Amino acid sequence: MLEIITPLFLMLIVAGTFIGIMFGAIPGMTATMAVAVSLPLTFPLGLENGLALLLGLYVGGIAGGLVPAVLLGIPGTPSSLTTTFDGYPMSKKGEGEKALRIGIVASLVGGLFSLAVLYFFAPPLAGFAIKFSYVEKFLIIFFALTVLAALSSDMLLGIFSGVLGVFISLVGTYDISDGGNGKLRLVPPGTEYWLDSGFSLLPVLIGIFGLTAILAQAELGMPKELDAKDIHVGRRSTFSFSIFGGQITNLLRSSSIGTFVGMLPGVGGSAASLLSYSYAKTFSKTPEKFGKGEPAGVVASESGNNGLTGGALVPLLSLGIPGDSTTAILIGAFTLQGIQVGPLFITNNPVTWDAMIFAMLIANIAMFAMMYFAIRYFALLVTVPKHILFPLILMMCVIGSYTINYGIMFDVWTLLIFGLFGWLAVKLRLELAPFIIGFILGPSAEVYFVKSLESFGDYTIFFTKSWIAAALWVLIIGSLAMSIVLAIRAGKNGTQDG
Repeated sequence: MLEIITPLFLMLIVAGTFIGIMFGAIPGMTATMAVAVSLPLTFPLGLENGLALLLGLYVGGIAGGLVPAVLLGIPGTPSSLTTTFDGYPMSKKGEGEKALRIGIVASLVGGLFSLAVLYFFAPPLAGFAIKFSYVEKFLIIFFALTVLAALSSDMLLGIFSGVLGVFISLVGTYDISDGGNGKLRLVPPGTEYWLDSGFSLLPVLIGIFGLTAILAQAELGMPKELDAKDIHVGRRSTFSFSIFGGQITNLLRSSSIGTFVGMLPGVGGSAASLLSYSYAKTFSKTPEKFGKGEPAGVVASESGNNGLTGGALVPLLSLGIPGDSTTAILIGAFTLQGIQVGPLFITNNPVTWDAMIFAMLIANIAMFAMMYFAIRYFALLVTVPKHILFPLILMMCVIGSYTINYGIMFDVWTLLIFGLFGWLAVKLRLELAPFIIGFILGPSAEVYFVKSLESFGDYTIFFTKSWIAAALWVLIIGSLAMSIVLAIRAGKNGTQDG
C-alpha cells in the first residue's frame, strides 16, 4: 500500500477533487460529466493513479453541486435538488455563506459515513458472492434491472429503457466462447467492419453523459451572464459549528439513507437527497420551517447525496453492478486497464482496493478543506460563461473518444450517435440510468443465462438451484410488486391533480 501513496497519487486526488468541485459548481455541469470526459486521461496513468483522479472528481463533483443550489436556486448536480429548497431561501436572506458551510460540513459527514460502510461491508458481500453459480449471478443482474424499474419516475418507461440498453448491448458477434454461434447480430448492412465487437462502452458513456448535457444546454440558449455582484454570499460570522449540536440524528439518518440508496443499482443521488429531506421534515419538531430557509433541510440533503458516493461503490466492487451512473463510468476505467470488477476484485486486487479507500478518504478531506476555506472563490464559478466552457468540453469528448481505442474514427461517430440519442431520450421521457446500466449488464446477463442452461440443461434450475436463488426470486417479485404499487399511486395522484 505504501508504494502506491506517491506524490503523483496524492496530487491526482487533490486535483481531481478541485476539478470536480468546479464541474459541480457550474450550472449544467455534473459529477458524471466530469468523470466521463476525464476518463480517457486515466489510460496512461495506470489503474491506481487513474482511480485516484476519478474518485476525486466523483467526490468533488457531488459536493460542488451545492454552490449554485444555494446561491442561484439551481442544482449543480441532480442530487443537489433538495438543497435548493432551504439553501436558496437562506441565501436570499443574506445567509448564503452560512448555508454553504453547513452543506460542506454535512457533505463531509455523509462522505465519511458512506466510506466506512464501503470499507466494512463490501468485502464480506464479495466473499459471499464468490459462492454464486451462473444461476445466482444471472438472478442478481435480473434483480438489479427490476430495481431500476421500481425506482424510475415511470415504471413502464424505466423497464423499456433498461431493456433497450440490454438490446443495444447485444449488437456485434455472438461469441462462441459465450455460448453463441460466432455470427453477427443486430448489425445493419454495411456496418459489419465497425460493429463486429458492438458499440464501444467508453464512447457510449462519454456521449450520453457528456455530449447530451451540452446539447441540452445549447438548446436552452446561452443564459444571461452573471456578474460577481449578482452573487450574494453573505457574512462569514453567521456560521458556527454549534448549529450541528441538534443535528446529529439528522446527519446520521440522512447519511444512512444516502448510503443505502447508493447501493441500489441506478437509483442515483436525486432519490437519496429526496428521501433524506423527506425524513428530516417528517421527524422535525418544526416541519413548517422547511422550505423557508431551515438549516436542517440543507444538512439532510447534503449528507444524503454525499452518502451516495461510498454506497454506490459497494455493489460495483462486490458484485460488478454499478450503483449509479457515475460508478457505471468507473467500470470504463477498470476496462481500460484490463480489470474486471466483481466478487473476486477485492481478493485479487488488494492494493487497488486499499488505494481506492485511501483515495476516497483524502478526497473527502480535500473537498472539505478547499470548499470550507475558499468558498467565496468557488462561488464565483457560477459566473463562468458557457460559450467558453462548452467548446472546451466538447473538444475533450471528441479527443477522448477518438484516442480511447488508439484512434478509431467510428468511436467518434459512436459519441455523436449516443449524444443525440441521449438528447432525444430525455425529450421522450426515457430513463438514461436504466438504459446505461442495462447496456453494461446486458452482455453479462446473456452469458450467465446461456452458461446456466449449458451447465444444467433445464429452465427450472433458475427456481430450484439453491436457497440463494429462491431468496433472489423473493426480492425480484417484491421489486416488481413495488413497481406496480408506485405506478398505481402515481396514477391516482395524477388523476386527483387533474
